Amino acid sequence: MAPQQVTIAAPNGRKIQLHIGLFINNEIVDSSSGQTISIINPATEQEIVSVTAALAEDVDRAVKAAPHQEDLATLEAMDNGKPYTQALGDVEETFSVFRYYAGWADKTYGQTIETGRHKFTYTLREPIGVCGQVILWNYPLAMAAWKLGPALATGNVSILKPAEKTSLSGLYLANLIIEAGFPQTGSAIGDHPGVDKIAFTGGKSPLLVYPDADLENAVKWTHYGTIYDEFLDLFVNFTNKTSVIGDPFDEKSWHGPQVSKAQYEKILAYSKPARDEGATIIAGGKTPDNRPNGKGYYIEPTIVGDVKPAMNVYREEIFGPFVVFVKFTNQHDALSWANDSEYGLGAAVFTSDVTRAIRVSEGLQSGQIWIKSSNNSDYRVPFGGVKQSGIGRELGSAGLEAYSTVKAVHLNLVMATPDS
Repeated sequence: MAPQQVTIAAPNGRKIQLHIGLFINNEIVDSSSGQTISIINPATEQEIVSVTAALAEDVDRAVKAAPHQEDLATLEAMDNGKPYTQALGDVEETFSVFRYYAGWADKTYGQTIETGRHKFTYTLREPIGVCGQVILWNYPLAMAAWKLGPALATGNVSILKPAEKTSLSGLYLANLIIEAGFPQTGSAIGDHPGVDKIAFTGGKSPLLVYPDADLENAVKWTHYGTIYDEFLDLFVNFTNKTSVIGDPFDEKSWHGPQVSKAQYEKILAYSKPARDEGATIIAGGKTPDNRPNGKGYYIEPTIVGDVKPAMNVYREEIFGPFVVFVKFTNQHDALSWANDSEYGLGAAVFTSDVTRAIRVSEGLQSGQIWIKSSNNSDYRVPFGGVKQSGIGRELGSAGLEAYSTVKAVHLNLVMATPDS
């Protein structure tokens, strides 16, 4: 039986046709089990559609086989909950990433290395093979491009697993690949018995604000004891002004619902233990009174003060609108506490002292550092973490290196022996 095609009616009036089967070997197919996963709109708590669930048997099959902008943004806003205007930005980045790596597809090359006049030595870059790529729900489409772009540009086979709760844009992308006429997988790679690389990302990122920082600028991007209270007041006021909670398709909304009921409940559950440990819930930590239609997994932006580095809210990746503030009085404490984490994806430093900014950046255990900004990455620059925030890098030319291996070739130009 052919996989079902459905029409999704969105709140903004768009009607989007979508195959909901699995995309394996350039085809939309049914799963081996017939099981489905319900995709819930976090703004209404209603089901959008049930999509096909992939089990181990389907993964095995994949290993062996290995006007769109508005539609994609609409799907991102519906199943992820982020405002439509932000989702449009994610789609633009997705297109840019694919264009960027399309340009690299015929420019991956090795080196010739001088080792003496009787020998010609060079390196080749070869694809890794089959790459398993796990996508999180916060940037479903953009992260798919981050991983698919370099992997395909270097000749690999990709098995992409979208987050279960935000798989609609990934399914739409598969439809676009079919329309584009994507080439069939080569048999040598398609018959590969296993997965050769896994790509996954996660983290918890500190942001350090020093006394000489432009506090107004630091607040807009988002802990020295002398500025703690002043900065905290500015941060709370700015959040109250800009973080407008509302339906993802309302142009005034800056802050949409959480991705699922489970994530919504997980975030809310952090407030009471934090309070019990001595922290202060300065703002948020609860469901807003004015939810659209009285439904949806909405949470007020939560700001927690008087936090200590030993508290769970400081150490764990909460993955929600939850900011914690820690007061430090010297640089040793600032660096020590910022690095006291099993994660190391990103960190930010706000100071007007360039020397201090560079010194602190060198001391932070993180894959990328932002100075006087935060999280404004670029697809042409390497992205990745240290410790439990991943191995290797994505984006930029480093993304190509992550999905290829180096082979060295030594060609002797004269008859030689090991002793010669």
